[in-house]
Amino acid sequence: MKAIRQYEFGGPDVLRYEDAPIPDVKAGEVLVRVHAVGINPPDWYLRDGYKALPPEWRPNVSFPLILGTDISGVVAAVAPDAGGFSVGGEVFGMVRFPSVGDSRAYAEYVAAPASDLARKPAGVDHARAAAAPMSLLTAWQFLVELGHDYPNPLQSEPHRPVALDGKIVLVNGAAGGVGHFAVQVAKLKGARVIAVASTTHEAFLRDLGADQFIDYKKTPPEDAAHDLDLVVDTLGGPAAGRFLRTLKRGGALFPVFPLGFSGAEEAEKLGVTVSATQVRSSGAQLAELARLLEAGKIRVAIDSTFPLADARMAHERAAKGHVRGKIVLVVQ
Repeated sequence: MKAIRQYEFGGPDVLRYEDAPIPDVKAGEVLVRVHAVGINPPDWYLRDGYKALPPEWRPNVSFPLILGTDISGVVAAVAPDAGGFSVGGEVFGMVRFPSVGDSRAYAEYVAAPASDLARKPAGVDHARAAAAPMSLLTAWQFLVELGHDYPNPLQSEPHRPVALDGKIVLVNGAAGGVGHFAVQVAKLKGARVIAVASTTHEAFLRDLGADQFIDYKKTPPEDAAHDLDLVVDTLGGPAAGRFLRTLKRGGALFPVFPLGFSGAEEAEKLGVTVSATQVRSSGAQLAELARLLEAGKIRVAIDSTFPLADARMAHERAAKGHVRGKIVLVVQ
């Protein structure tokens, strides 16, 4: 098969399009003939050696390495103990996240645990199906249902979603991969949604259901929004603390990227909960989300598509920022 492999950490130029062995199907696995691959921030974090993470958090990997987690395609083979799927069926999923496995997504074939997959929603093409898993699962696990009982590596307590019906929710980075799903999920669950992005995305976000829009280039959102119940900061990092003063007592701040946050003392004084989680693969949750995608209750936005061979160009596009929705690799 063809795959994108790398032999060292570095920039997009380390990605090579080359021949690779088709992975073997092990117990509990399904072999998927990949039609499309969704790319996500962990892809470039791993590509460059997880420089953004503390050294003790950086996983040990062996080269050559194949990046990626999100796929949509057709079942090519099924292990005898992998029930629920049959050859020829269309599936999508987030494969083996957060572990760094041997069989990853930037390839023509991927061997995936059956528990990571769900049937692809009818009426949703492979590109959009591949764009959904990680970003949509992140929004869902943050906002609606954690869906697992693994220890939280980011904090001592489990992450707990909050009730959204009738609440005021601000989504920062609302036009991005996680952001545009968070807007829709919060709206679906009955929240009044304030979307923060640049003006070029206003019509797009209002079409997805945003009730109010803040152009961060004109007005700092922490100055424009007050008495919020929840802030979902899809950008996170050290700057997430600026949203604490926008929240009412009893409110919550969910930074999707919590590393570098230093406002714990201020949050405690303000009576605000700060919580995060690490998204995990879940075929069961994707099966539930597939029904929402199939019904058109959640839509997937595609920023751009690239052939698998041009994965380097896709990563270069991501590095430029201001992505609307998701970037997808199409496998011919």
